[in-house]
Amino acid sequence: MKIDVTNQAKKWFKEEMQAEKGDSVRFYVRYGGSSPLHEGFSLGVAKDEPVEPAVTAVYDDITYFVEEKDVWYFDGHHLKVGFNNKLQEPDYNYIKETGAT
Repeated sequence: MKIDVTNQAKKWFKEEMQAEKGDSVRFYVRYGGSSPLHEGFSLGVAKDEPVEPAVTAVYDDITYFVEEKDVWYFDGHHLKVGFNNKLQEPDYNYIKETGAT
């Protein structure tokens, strides 16, 4: 699994979540809502410090991560964080992993 964050999404995290160099942004499983992967669960996001990170990506000295306990949610998919211009917020796409990563 890997995490990709587009430039527009990185800008949103910096402006709206006030993420700065040295900060960490966690993607986590929330009970409620739905996603293309799991009915009854959705993806949450928060500034947080890693405890047992399973996957990390660093852009502009900001660490984006998923904890080990939340990896099940991605069900063999990479996370691509894009940006929805109409809603002016990030959108989350799940890309099925293939043999080559």
